[in-house]
Parts: sequence; structure tokens; C-alpha cells
Amino acid sequence: MHELVQAVLDSDEKTALHQVINALTTSEKRYFLRTEILQTFANYCHNAQKPAYFFHASSIGELMHHTHEMIFQEGETWFLLRPWIGSQQIWRLSADLSRFDQMTPEALLDVRDRFVDRAQSRILELDLRPFYKDSPTIRDPRSIGQGLAFLNHYLCDELLNDSAYWLEALFNVLHQSHYESIELLINDQIHSGQEMAEQVKQALRFLKVRSNDELYSEVHEQLQELGFEPGWGNTAGRASETLELLDRLITSPEPAILEAFVSRIPATFRVVLVSIHGWIGQESVLGRPETTGQVAYVLDQARSLENKLREDIQLAGLDLLNIQPQVLILTRLIPNCEGTQCGVRLEKVDDTENAWILRVPFREFNPKVTQNWISKYEIWGYLETFAIDAEAAILKQLGTSPNLIIGNYSDGNLVAFLLSRRLKSIYCTIAHSLEKPKRLFSNLYWQDLEDQYHFSAQFTADLISMNAADFIVTSSYQEIVGTPEAMGQYESYKCFTMPQLYHTVDGIDLFSPKFNRVPPGVNEKSFFPYSQADDRNSGLQSRIYDLLFTRQDQTTIGSLADLNKRPILALAPMTPIKNLAGLAECFGKSQELQNHCNLILVTNNLDLGQTTSFAVAEEIKKLYAILGQYHLHDRVRVIGMNFTSIELGEIYRAIADRQGVYVQPAHFEAFGRTILEAMISGLPTFATQFGGALEIIHDKDNGFHINPMNHEEMAEEILGFVTQCETEPQHWQTISDRAIKRVQEQYNWKLHTQQLLLLAKTYGFWSYVSRDDREALLQYLDALFYLLYKPRADLILEAHMRR
Repeated sequence: MHELVQAVLDSDEKTALHQVINALTTSEKRYFLRTEILQTFANYCHNAQKPAYFFHASSIGELMHHTHEMIFQEGETWFLLRPWIGSQQIWRLSADLSRFDQMTPEALLDVRDRFVDRAQSRILELDLRPFYKDSPTIRDPRSIGQGLAFLNHYLCDELLNDSAYWLEALFNVLHQSHYESIELLINDQIHSGQEMAEQVKQALRFLKVRSNDELYSEVHEQLQELGFEPGWGNTAGRASETLELLDRLITSPEPAILEAFVSRIPATFRVVLVSIHGWIGQESVLGRPETTGQVAYVLDQARSLENKLREDIQLAGLDLLNIQPQVLILTRLIPNCEGTQCGVRLEKVDDTENAWILRVPFREFNPKVTQNWISKYEIWGYLETFAIDAEAAILKQLGTSPNLIIGNYSDGNLVAFLLSRRLKSIYCTIAHSLEKPKRLFSNLYWQDLEDQYHFSAQFTADLISMNAADFIVTSSYQEIVGTPEAMGQYESYKCFTMPQLYHTVDGIDLFSPKFNRVPPGVNEKSFFPYSQADDRNSGLQSRIYDLLFTRQDQTTIGSLADLNKRPILALAPMTPIKNLAGLAECFGKSQELQNHCNLILVTNNLDLGQTTSFAVAEEIKKLYAILGQYHLHDRVRVIGMNFTSIELGEIYRAIADRQGVYVQPAHFEAFGRTILEAMISGLPTFATQFGGALEIIHDKDNGFHINPMNHEEMAEEILGFVTQCETEPQHWQTISDRAIKRVQEQYNWKLHTQQLLLLAKTYGFWSYVSRDDREALLQYLDALFYLLYKPRADLILEAHMRR
């Protein structure tokens, strides 16, 4: 970057840089983000009548597009540059534009503190970088999120370069495989890696003359004499295939062979999914508005995991030993459960044989608080004791430690970390959505927001859990490192300040192979194409049609004057970030869109009296005001009530029946569960360009990206599609078919679960054989928990005790 800036300073473009800086500093602001910087530069180019290339292709244009932050401090200009995805550099430009020097992250953090007048001469610095310096590292930013593929290549290279060590490590892993007291795979007849390699060849010679369909029980005794126990396959043919993969892995290791072999090894039987804040039940108890998507995700994942584990056990031949998979969803028990099952300790997950919701209560520090549901922002004071109590409950239920613990959201991940430390289980983090990047400058102004959000505890918990995880699952690439235009959620933890609390100099290694993109699926029992008429319930169809288009009661607002217009559907909780009021305003501003379409908004609640959140109440008031301001009561319907997933599926299909469209107008959406639901139902979908939809939807091929911040542009995008469908009726069907195909092929729970269990096995092997000293990292994270997190959490608990 130094060469780029020097090219600006050594040319006529230095004047342009000076004028852009002057234009920014004429306002009272001193801290600018990328959009403001580019807009100011664009205005300069226009006013100075620069040629078209200047904005993008000049040296200063390139510099401005790489600049994500600018801070003006004491005459100097500080730049946060991203030369490429996953990379951040800090540069300081002198007041006279004569010097441009690269600076340290520590220096930038001091400048940020001074900006908010909360600087101090000494502050705790957190730097996780030393713990990753000897670990394998991904080099190409395009490969971030493909940790499994990278690790497979790395392990195969190690097998070739140091075959004696890695052969012995592989033997030890297989030799120690067991289920409770039952030996699996290799017994004490084999004493070393070299002996294992020889015995594998003998076993293959023996199996070669047996029928492929012969049950494993018929060859078990002979294989046992050679040193092999059950787990290789349910038939002689499958056992032969698995042993052949091991033989090839030993003699000529290749990533594809390693992955195929590991996928067959029985290593995971007991899984715990941690989702703390509760309100998890069947169908009608899918969380509170801010957690509904996560709860649906966890329930679907539990069902899919149990099915896949059962299949793997059967194919490995272990069902003959009466081995059964066990899946637990760990959450909190809520005594005042409002007539739901959330006060019941144990509840079986529907459509499973052995998956359960295990509810553990918070200790009654103050029953006035702990008897009730507690917001995810207030939950931090209870997590340590919850983890202690949950450990005992898990061991009682499972009879032993789980093989895999999966954390969900920030609180669930912290509890998963604490449990995995005690139970010695493989630990996976799934953040779903991180609060820090969703709320601009939330770390910088954390003290002002502390009473409401307690970000000091949450951001510290995030740092601990994401670094403690054996592997991290994300739904999209951009969740990790964003795009060239915007930082990713995890990237926002790379370098940040909590003024007067601590500086995070290097909070996460974005190039670590622990990151893996594994998108979720859709519950295809509830969400399926509108064209599958035989799978639809006619009575439900009639009720949903009535609700969407005609019914009038306290749960609905508006009456559609012309039912022949094409319907636009949006479905989301009534929260500011979901931006339903913004979509209504966009619709109200576009008379042309109103001429062609009706707007139907489906949300959870419209009753101000039932709302405890100030932000939600303000959003409801805003929607009411927009409906009145633009006189939309005969063109917009709003339905406010809770639905089961079956009902939601039929809502999407009812709109598809009328060749409508789905719009997801959120200001930011980490992934977008409703996007998948709408697409698989057959609805052409318009989704926010800020978040995971960038990867789900191929713009103008199987859906459309929209900018919810620009109402005119969003209306034009929707209107363009609608009018094209009127002149080319087949166009709607084309996009609908492509949307269905996209979800069915790329976003299904079978693929998700298969990949998740493969990750657990591979990272479990890596954790066992790695020469890295992870214990040093974990002890550092323990210190952060007790010295940073716990004092902040105790303050929240003390406040709750006084209620």
C-alpha cells in the first residue's frame, strides 16, 4: 500500500487527496466509514469534473476504495485499509501530506480511545496471535472457510513427510476407539502402526474371497484374530472397502482418500447442542422474536443428526452391538412457562427415536427473575453456574461424556466452552449472528450501552469461545471475512477496543483452518414447492388464504381493495433490523409498484400492549404511521400472530399460487433462513445485499439482491421483475424453478449433517495427533473468563438480585 499512496503523493493526485480530506473535515465529524468516504470522493470527482476512470482506476481512487475507516486526530489522518479480503493495515498520513507511515494495531486502538475521550496510559492488551504462529495456516483468502479441505491436504503431506510418526498416530487413534466399554476397530492383537499396516493387507486378502453381501457377524471371529473389531462395516464388502481406504491412506495418502476413510470411522455417538436462552419446544414454542430462527435451526439439526448417526452406526455394523445414537438439546428450564412445555425437564424431539430437549433451570439467585424468561442481553450472570449444573444433568442423561458439543449463539458457545473443558469433548462453535458487527460502534461506546446490552460480557464471551473451538461452522463465507466492500462478522473481532476495559490487538486468526462453511438446510416436511399439490392440506390452504387476503380481526390490519394484483410477501419479527416498516415505506413511496402489487407483511405481534421491547414498540408505531401517511390500508395487509412451521410453509405457497414474490428487506441478515424457505416454496425472492443472501442467491438468475437502504432502487428492482413477468409470463416460472433447484441441491440438512459429522471426526483426530500445544491457549482463555468475563457477569447478577 505504501507504493500506492506514494504514487498519490508524488503526483497531481496529491491535490485531490488534500481536497477530499478537507471536504470530510469541514463537518464536525472526525470518524468516517467507507460509504461516507466514497460518497465524499464521488462528490469531489463530480464537482472537479474528473474523467470517468478517475473514481475507480486512478491511484487515489484505488486508495479510497481500499479505505474502510478514516480518523482525523490532531491534524493527522489515520487510515484503516483492506488491501484484500481478510487483511487489515493501519497507516498514518501527516498533516502536511509529506509522510505516510504504517502503524501498529496498538496505535490505532489508542487513537480510537482518544476519539471518544476515554484514553488511558496503560490498558490490558489481548493478543491471541502467538497461539496460532506454529499452526497450519491458509494462505489464499479465497480458501477461508474451507478448513476441512485444507486440513486434509496438510495431514496427507505430513503422512508423506513423516510417515513413521503419523502412521503411529493414526494407529493410536484407531486403537483407542471405543463405545463405553466396547472395543471398536482395532484390538490389542496389533501393537504398532507398522503392524497395523501389515494386518490390514492380511484382512483384505481374507475378505477378498468372501461374498460382499456376507454379514460382518459371519467374518467377525476371523477378523478379530487378525486384530480387528467391529466398526469397519456391516458386510464383508463394506468392511473390505473401508480397510482398502486405510491401506491406500498408509501407502499413498491423498486428501480424497483421507476424507472417505474418516467419514466411515465410527467416532461420534453422543452429541449435545447448546442453545441457552430457552423457549425451545415443539412447533408453537420456537423462541422469542430475536431467537426464532436459531431455535428452528437447532431442532432441525437435532433431527437430522440423529438420523445420520443412526445410519452411520448401521453401516458400520454397530447396531448389532445395540449401540444407539443420543442427541440432546441443552437449554434452560423456565418455571413460568406460560402453559408451554418449557417448564418440563425432558422432552422428546418430534420425529426422532432418541433426541431430547434437556432443560436445566437457572439457580434461584432471585426467583422474581429466574422463574421467568430472561433476555439474551441479560443472561450472562447465570452461565457459569448453569454450566456446572448442566454437566451433571448431561452425564446423568447420557451416562458418559458426549463426543461432540455444539454451541449456538454467544451464550450457548460460552457454556459449550465450559462444558468441553470439563468433559474433554470436541467443541464446535456456531455463532449464527454476532451482535458486535450488527451494532455500529457498539464496542467503542460500550459503556453508554452497558445497562441495556451488557456488551462487555458478550464480546469477551465471543473472544473466548471462538478461539477455544476445535472448529467453527459458519453458514457463509462473508460471515467470516465479509466482502471487498464490508468486513465479516468474525473479522470485526480481529482488532477492536473496549475503552478503559481492554484492547484486542489480535482477536482471531481468520486464516485458521478451524473455519468451515457449512450452510443449513430447510425442513422439507414444512417447506416444499407450491406445485407439490398432493403434499398440501386443503383445509390448511383454505385457512391460510382467508388469513392472508380476507379475514378481519384484531390480528390483522388493512383490507386489500384489488385481490387480482400480484402479492408481495415479507415475513419477519417486528424488529428494527428486519426493516418491515422500511419495506412498507418503500411501497408507499412507489405509486407504480402499488398499481401492480399488494403488500402483505406477516410478523409476530402488532399489539403495543404485548410488547416489552422499546425498540419493537417504536417499530410498530413507525409502521402504523407509514400506513397512515401513504394511505395504504387498502393496498397493504399486516398479520401479527405466531405460526407453526407447517402454517408458515403454506403462507409461502399461497403467495406462490398467485405468482407473487418474497422480499427480505433486513438492514443486515447473517444468513437468511426465510430466504431458503421462500425459495424452496417457489417464490422469486428479493433479499438484502447485506449478509448471507449474497451467497444464497445468484443475482438475476435464481433471485435478486436489493439495497434496503435505497427505497427507490429497491422499488425499481421489484417493479422491473413484475412488469417483465406481465409481458413474459414464463419469466416468473423460470426464476421460481431455479430458486427451488438452488435450495434443493445446495441447502439441505442431509448435506449439512454429513459435513458436520465429518468435521467432528477430522478435527477430533487433529486435536489428538497435533503437535501444537492447545492447552496453553485454553489456559489463556480460562484466564480471560475468570479475570475479564466473570467480574462483568457478576455485576449483572448483582443487579438482578436487587430487582
